[in-house]
Amino acid sequence: MKSLWIKKTELSQSEWHETDAPNLADGQIMLAVDKYALTANNITYAAVGDGFGYWNFFPTGDADWGIVPVWGFATVAESNHADIAVGERIYGYLPMASHLVVAPGNVTEAGFVDSAEHRQGLAIIYNQYHRLGTDETAHDAERAIFQPLFTTSFLIEDFMRASNWHGAEALLMTSASSKTSLGLAMVAKNLSPEIKRIGLTSAGNAAFVTKTGLYDQVLTYDKLAEADSDQATVSVDFAGNSKLLASVHSHYGNNLKFSSLVGVTHISDRTGGGDLEGPEPVLFFAPTAAETLMKDIGPIEFRARVDAQFAEFVKSASAYLTIENLTGTEALQTAYLEMLANEVAPSRGLMCHFG
Repeated sequence: MKSLWIKKTELSQSEWHETDAPNLADGQIMLAVDKYALTANNITYAAVGDGFGYWNFFPTGDADWGIVPVWGFATVAESNHADIAVGERIYGYLPMASHLVVAPGNVTEAGFVDSAEHRQGLAIIYNQYHRLGTDETAHDAERAIFQPLFTTSFLIEDFMRASNWHGAEALLMTSASSKTSLGLAMVAKNLSPEIKRIGLTSAGNAAFVTKTGLYDQVLTYDKLAEADSDQATVSVDFAGNSKLLASVHSHYGNNLKFSSLVGVTHISDRTGGGDLEGPEPVLFFAPTAAETLMKDIGPIEFRARVDAQFAEFVKSASAYLTIENLTGTEALQTAYLEMLANEVAPSRGLMCHFG
């Protein structure tokens, strides 16, 4: 069994570790990781691993080193569970590793929850696994690349719509080339078409963002002044840049009706956060929002609503996303370091294979 360990205090330090496969206890299964998506979201997991508990899902046993969580596909390689057969394909939260032992609980035809002791108390959205039968399905890559982030996109739109968009007529999204922003733009386009969608992005990504066709207006960061400051607007910040956030607040002033921070940085950690004009930014944490909505409408209806929007999103993604398949530990480690250094263009969708 191989796993990529990351030093928690220096994320650029990474090394492969090899261990013997453990003997399975009753009720456990061994998953062989087939492929996983690598996105900026995984870097976020590493950057805030301690504060948000992301290092706790796949512990190394060494307090200084962790394994970065990813989303992808695995095959049941060994099973000591009566209801799960060797050869089944699984989609869900996986380590950057060749194998994972889980203890399935609440098993249904659709999926199960890992009931391992160390995962109790962690966000349920990360502990759920989908059973996919034995055959590969269409759009596997797009699902792994976009679906975890897309759920966040769906939840942001649902939250805003439930609040009647706080009386706003426009939605401003920073880091408009990010996968979560693209997903939010599409869900808003479908479910709240009356809301104008404005994407802020870098000059280098402006053509890509425009090509997606998901935004009513695309502006580079230095052109923020061209956005209509008289229009009541809500902002969703994916960028985590304190100066940019201050500029957005300054530009709209009292016409900024709500300011949402999506990601990991609390406003107190942002330079100058206390001097912002307009509303105080509010951190949006997807796992909590998901649990709240699931309690309101039930997990089956929740998944059905997300899947309906996601199916449409996937159909359009192929027009602007190029899937790249990477194979072998060296390539996977290099890809992680490139993603960490922000050297992966948004038009590239990275799928990492062990064999």
